[in-house]
Amino acid sequence: MTAEMRRWCVGGLTAVLVAIVAMSVATAQSKDPAYGTWKLNVAKSKFSPGPAPKESTLTVEADGPGRKVAVAGVAADGTPVKWGYSGSFDRKEVKVTGSNPDADVVSLRRIDANSTRTTYKKAGKQTLVNGVAVSADGKTMTVVQSGVNAKGEPVKNTLIFDRQ
Repeated sequence: MTAEMRRWCVGGLTAVLVAIVAMSVATAQSKDPAYGTWKLNVAKSKFSPGPAPKESTLTVEADGPGRKVAVAGVAADGTPVKWGYSGSFDRKEVKVTGSNPDADVVSLRRIDANSTRTTYKKAGKQTLVNGVAVSADGKTMTVVQSGVNAKGEPVKNTLIFDRQ
């Protein structure tokens, strides 16, 4: 085999490997069970302290190696709620956009294929930690939230979201 043929084979093999890796990443992202639109099931959820929001919709989309999350709804007092973030599962803090009274940054960590953990901070202090899990059938997302809110109150919430 000539040197030119070896270079061609190595170059071709490299291109094939790069394509396989790129396809694997794209396939893994498209299979994230959290992607989609989720509506809070207020009746099945538990809030301590209350009161519960009137409604909340969560939209989760692919964003590079991580996800983009948008939250929209209506608080218990009738005020609109709109905030979100885009981040990777590398535990690095990313800015929360919009109006979230309990967070100005968030970090994400993947636990397994169906579970993640998000840690929120406000003014440098940890406030809330969310354990997020999507059911095996992909129809329900459960968010177990604990910590201390911006008012200094202990929080122990269980939010149940239904896929839309």
